[in-house]
Amino acid sequence: MAFSITSPVFANNGSIPREYTCDDADVAPALVWSGAPQGTKSFALIVDDPDAPDPKAPKMTYVHWVLYDIPGTATGLPKGGVTPAGARDGVNDWKKTGYGGPCPPIGRHRYFFKLHALDTMLGDLRTPTKDQLIAAMKDHVLARAELVGTYERTR
Repeated sequence: MAFSITSPVFANNGSIPREYTCDDADVAPALVWSGAPQGTKSFALIVDDPDAPDPKAPKMTYVHWVLYDIPGTATGLPKGGVTPAGARDGVNDWKKTGYGGPCPPIGRHRYFFKLHALDTMLGDLRTPTKDQLIAAMKDHVLARAELVGTYERTR
């Protein structure tokens, strides 16, 4: 079975419901994964938007969520984005920990939910940024799964 990540609230490349954005409750959608390779000790999740600020002229990738040391026995995250026992938060581009939902200033953006299966627990990285987490994961990634959602604000 291939390593995969899904959500019960939106299909891959489908629209993320408003509830999970800055226009509503701004809570993390439930996520489910399966097919983690043998030897997986932990998972790391990075959610980002490569279309910022404007999909027609992107200038940066905006980071919405950094979460790591999710126990290797986990098969998902519940709605709400509460950090599971044993897991650790990184910092998003709002300079906060936890989930920050889609809030695009213009156009339909893509949001990449990237899940990494790791052969180790990374330990205390002191609230890392996405780049710091990626550096710490180097040489420890067993597999990667990705789910893409889209969102465009209605004015």
